[in-house]
Amino acid sequence: MNDTLLSIENLRVGYATSGTEEEQWAVDNVSLILQPGERMGLVGESGCGKSTLGRAAMRLLPASTRIEGRVMFQGRSVFEMTSEQLRRFRGEAVALIFQDPMTRLDPLMTIGNHCLETLKAHSSQLSNLQAKEKAIATLQKVNIPPERWSQYPHEFSGGMRQRVAIALALLLNPKLIVADEPTTSLDVTVSAQILQELTRLCAEENMGLLLISHDLAMVAEYCDRIGVMFQGKMVETGLSKEVFRNPQHEYTRSLLKAALHIQSFSDDEDADITEQLSSSLKEKTSNVTPLLTIKELKQHYTIEPNFIERIFKGQGQTIKAVDGIDLELYQGEILGLVGESGCGKSTLSRTILQLIRPTGGKVEFLGKELTNLSRQQVRSERRQMQMIFQDPHACLNPTMTVGQNIADPLIIHHIANAGTAKEQVLWMLDKVGLNPSEMYYQRYPSDLSGGQQQRVAIARALITRPKLVICDEPVSMLDASVQSQVLDLMLELKAEFELTYLFITHDLWLARFLCDRIAVMNGGKIVELGATQKIFSNPQHPYTKTLLAAAPLLARA
Repeated sequence: MNDTLLSIENLRVGYATSGTEEEQWAVDNVSLILQPGERMGLVGESGCGKSTLGRAAMRLLPASTRIEGRVMFQGRSVFEMTSEQLRRFRGEAVALIFQDPMTRLDPLMTIGNHCLETLKAHSSQLSNLQAKEKAIATLQKVNIPPERWSQYPHEFSGGMRQRVAIALALLLNPKLIVADEPTTSLDVTVSAQILQELTRLCAEENMGLLLISHDLAMVAEYCDRIGVMFQGKMVETGLSKEVFRNPQHEYTRSLLKAALHIQSFSDDEDADITEQLSSSLKEKTSNVTPLLTIKELKQHYTIEPNFIERIFKGQGQTIKAVDGIDLELYQGEILGLVGESGCGKSTLSRTILQLIRPTGGKVEFLGKELTNLSRQQVRSERRQMQMIFQDPHACLNPTMTVGQNIADPLIIHHIANAGTAKEQVLWMLDKVGLNPSEMYYQRYPSDLSGGQQQRVAIARALITRPKLVICDEPVSMLDASVQSQVLDLMLELKAEFELTYLFITHDLWLARFLCDRIAVMNGGKIVELGATQKIFSNPQHPYTKTLLAAAPLLARA
């Protein structure tokens, strides 16, 4: 046992409940052992206790939490550590990578200062120059160039912020990393690079990795062992290859079935239907006016130089987030937009909606040139264009009930008043599978699971009966089983409401499952565009080939 890195024995975690409600164990009698250099994946649906287990192991839960059992790190009890011992334990011995990087980053500090603060707090013997050199080297490991040292978190995309959070975890060379959905907002190439880097460090530094994830293919590819959690219990553990090859528990089998459902195309099917799709797309688009037309669209930003840079370099650096894009989207199709984090996907979507005005180019929607419209006119047009965001919790007002959140667009666009909106909202709640609708109408977003929150976000987007829905990573934070349910729901709603989707994702298998065409974006440009199966069976651009090679496939894991 002395050689064991982390030992969790009969751990039970219960959160304080109000009134006379019976206490529920969020983690119920879970035990696991992690050896130095070992990589273990922890999978299960949202709310099953995965994140609670990781936070309990680092004593990061509220003081009111009821905890039973033991957590031992290298033979020492974590629950018996003093405040000073805990401070050094967190960071130097164990580092936690959160799913949402903004919970780790201070919006008032530059990225560089984040790194320096972390290093100085634990390695005070380093000079400022030594600390900066080490920080820059670590940032470069996760593909963050030195010139972004002086920028703030809000100037980074979601994926870029996650890279910063991972770099901060790696700065102190910990013995164990607890990674809670660390690559949720990252594209496949960066995910692969980061996990390969973590894997290398595990081998070279004898560092352990507890990877909490809903991405079964990623866990299968990068973890030695796997633990499957369901309703607070560990229902199955074993070597990853053995568990995926021959799952014993019914819940494990259901997770695998849901994940394989999304990766369900075979090479033969690809070859058979590529020609059919290519010809049908040409036929569909040849005589039809596009719903959305983008011409030479540009969105450029200038990073203002500091005083020293102004003296030596003069003008600030220009970032071409969207750089001369031409794109057409046709009624009833699903166009997938894929590419690495920071390539401009989300910026493009916000420019289409005129949430940010373009530097140049045109956006035509239903025959209207949006870039020439006033703010009031654009707001009116947005009734026909709605957006589903990556994080439903962030886009729903926590102080409003589910019913109020969904009714809000009806009131904003003067489609209904507070009195008449309820009937429409209840009808839409039924449509998105939140039954009984009266019960969900009264609840608050915080009362719902991630999958339920995303259904509310979908209902909110569809309540104005839009023609175009821009979906920005709408299922990336959901586990495989819930992801599959939400995708099937989106397809059903598309057919019923005659919707058109612009589907932004970094998950290539998801894009293949859902989309008619795919546009591959890199460095602010569309580098390849074509029928989905053609992109997968015969990619032309080197970047597309790199993306496909990096995407983890469960069937080959």
